[in-house]
Amino acid sequence: MNRTKLTATVTLALLVASALPAVAFASDKKKDQLADARKLTPAQNALIDKAIAREAVIIKVLKERVPLVETYIQNMRPDPVMGQVPDSDVHFLARVDFGRVIGQTAFSSGSASKKGSFKASFGYITGLSRNLHLSYNDAGFVRMIVIDSTGFDRKNYTFSFLRNDLLGSVPCAVFDVAPVKKAPGRFFGRIWVERTGGNIVQYNGDLAGSEKDNINEYFHFNSIRSNVQDNLWLPTSSYIEETDPKSPSHTLRFKAINHIWGYSLKVPAKDSDETDLEVVGATDESQQGADLSPLGAQRAWIQQAEDNVIERLYTAGLIDAPSDFDKTLAQLANNILIYNGVQIDRPIRVRTLLTVPLESLSVGNTILLSKGMIDTSAVVTADGAQQLGNLNALLAYQVAHIVMGHHIDTKYAFSDRLLFPSQSAFQKLPLHHTDAEDLEAAKKAVELLGVKDLADGEQYFGLYLQQLQARQKGLKALNDPQLGDSLIKPDGTFWMQAMIAKAPKLNNTDLKQVAAVPLSSYLRFDPWTDQVIKLNVVPEILLSARDKLPFEITPISSKLSYWKPPVDPAAAPATAAAPATAPAQ
Repeated sequence: MNRTKLTATVTLALLVASALPAVAFASDKKKDQLADARKLTPAQNALIDKAIAREAVIIKVLKERVPLVETYIQNMRPDPVMGQVPDSDVHFLARVDFGRVIGQTAFSSGSASKKGSFKASFGYITGLSRNLHLSYNDAGFVRMIVIDSTGFDRKNYTFSFLRNDLLGSVPCAVFDVAPVKKAPGRFFGRIWVERTGGNIVQYNGDLAGSEKDNINEYFHFNSIRSNVQDNLWLPTSSYIEETDPKSPSHTLRFKAINHIWGYSLKVPAKDSDETDLEVVGATDESQQGADLSPLGAQRAWIQQAEDNVIERLYTAGLIDAPSDFDKTLAQLANNILIYNGVQIDRPIRVRTLLTVPLESLSVGNTILLSKGMIDTSAVVTADGAQQLGNLNALLAYQVAHIVMGHHIDTKYAFSDRLLFPSQSAFQKLPLHHTDAEDLEAAKKAVELLGVKDLADGEQYFGLYLQQLQARQKGLKALNDPQLGDSLIKPDGTFWMQAMIAKAPKLNNTDLKQVAAVPLSSYLRFDPWTDQVIKLNVVPEILLSARDKLPFEITPISSKLSYWKPPVDPAAAPATAAAPATAPAQ
């Protein structure tokens, strides 16, 4: 150490000593006074007791549930321009029987992930078959759904009040929590307790490891709960990350996100309860009272298969409940037909697939777009043109499948084909199209997008594909569809490769050019009703290329709110139909 550094160190030490004499050199009496000052007040003690009691209730409720749990992991590497980028990724999705998972105390190493980075804390209960890509092989992250299922009490933990806080509209008291004695699985960290009901609504930290398994500690996480019913807060998401200790630039070793939903049994709305979609230029061909022609009977049979599959995907928790956002997407899809002067037998419907991987599919005349695809293409601009151009292109690909007659296997018109329990093994649903059909649809989609009303948006989707191409090597799991069609051909190029030539060249250093955005940028969904909701996000100013984060996982938001009873549609005032334009920014 040189003289300058030594002088600075000594000066700093003297300043600390002089500024904190009562702490550094306090008498025993003074120490006792400080200890008394840190004791919880009667109100704080009462709130902790309430939180412990509520946590026991939450664990009991969870043990009665079999929700869907999705985990997406990105292993990171340094990048000279973007700071860091995904080097590889892993995706898991399963319906989990919490009654068989929660409460297990063994922390065995279990099976590692594909990268060998994750030691499972205990076995995961898989509910969906491997053939459908819906199996969860690594269970370590599920431990983060409850703080401590075997001993969250005053006997095992100490609590220190830190401050009061406001998470969204929920007033909270914040406490630091530490185990009295270190033991495998005990929680170290911080909890946010809502002051009204004593529920723990957020907590972050990590879990103690086990010397037997040679694990000092588990990964750090931040877990969020949502108020899904009156005084019931259930875990809905967790963000996990770890920094590479060998990285001089503090590059993350990995980051991951957990999503949990499908807590309640889904009961599809009857056709009579659904709002009809009114599209300009559409004609009513129902011909009530008329007999069906042979072609009409064939189309009705295809629609029966479509309705059966859509209902089954909904009750399984894989697609959202019908929403206003879906109606807007349906208007966009039907307008593609109108702009091209194409008529089909009935209007197109659109629903959202609630999963991360980038995929789309058409089931009869219903188009499904994945939440990950909608989120990453939702680039905010002043006029909304970029998001609109991307959505039109994504929809056009499946509109083309519908126009070309690439319909679902009509064996699903027989309802017994889909009579299998959601919490048990799903049979593989062959909803994806063949390579020949995808190639045919891609050519047709380019033709549909070439009309005057849509051509200006092609450049944006071409830019989106370029950004995906630049990240493609490190995002194989993100591009592996669960049910439907990928954007990528088997040879690594895109089905709609022709769009790239219509776009400007990708330039990551240009802060005015944003080709794609992070996951979870545009939609969230209610974990109880599975209805998607548009986020009310104010765009951030980009300071460098590192702020772009295309297709990446980012920390979860903790803007919480209290549950409100659903409004009775019969009592609600009538509202005007949403315009057939891009979703509101």
